[in-house]
Amino acid sequence: QRQMCIRDSSMDRSKSRSVPTHRDELEIELGNRYYPLRVRKLTQARSIVVSADTVRGEVRLTMPLHVSTAQALRFAQSKSVWLAERFAGALPPVPIVNGAEIAFAGDGYIIRWSSDFSRKPQKIDDEIRVGGPEERIQSRVMSWMKDQAREIYADDLAYYCAQAGVGLPTLSVGDARRRWGSCSGRQAIRMSWRLVMAPPMVRRSVVAHEVAHLRHMNHSSAFYALLDEIFEGKRRDADRWLKQHGAALHLIGAPARAT
Repeated sequence: QRQMCIRDSSMDRSKSRSVPTHRDELEIELGNRYYPLRVRKLTQARSIVVSADTVRGEVRLTMPLHVSTAQALRFAQSKSVWLAERFAGALPPVPIVNGAEIAFAGDGYIIRWSSDFSRKPQKIDDEIRVGGPEERIQSRVMSWMKDQAREIYADDLAYYCAQAGVGLPTLSVGDARRRWGSCSGRQAIRMSWRLVMAPPMVRRSVVAHEVAHLRHMNHSSAFYALLDEIFEGKRRDADRWLKQHGAALHLIGAPARAT
């Protein structure tokens, strides 16, 4: 069986001397490569959970407060083969460069760069055209897509809040890895900008889901009844699309993995 070694990345290896550390400075060896190990103790956790974040190239370990770190690390070690397979089979990040194809609202667009184009990206026919320094293509396109997402989500929110009979919440746009959207008890909704790349009905299903939470902060039958009332599409089809293609959205513009 493949062996896994857990080490403290803050160790001065040349002198074999320890220096002050934090839990998130641990690393895991899978094969001949080390991966950062992010350890979190959560009050709501009921069991030890280990996962491979193939986008950021790190292993995450979540555990209840009563579990010792040593016990959690032993559990992670027992999953070494599975973790190695997850990283080995992961798709590579997709850089946003001249000539690359990315999605917007479910349709494919080719990134076209020219020093003659406007620095602000423009969607023209089947292209997203961008000027300025060529090495800034990715940052400019991603910033533009976030701005587009914010405008589109605002329209979606206005529609579904009217359907649900609730006031408009505060909207923010982020890049969470584990949630496409979230709703807080303070009437605030946060959405992943990456959903702007998905087909409209997929994006709108997530917005409608969060709006339904403005009235029901749970996943009760009343919540789903409201969601089915305000959402015009087939939410199970949207959920299925995200399950099949959601991981690929996180690879767009993701940092290159170390080799």
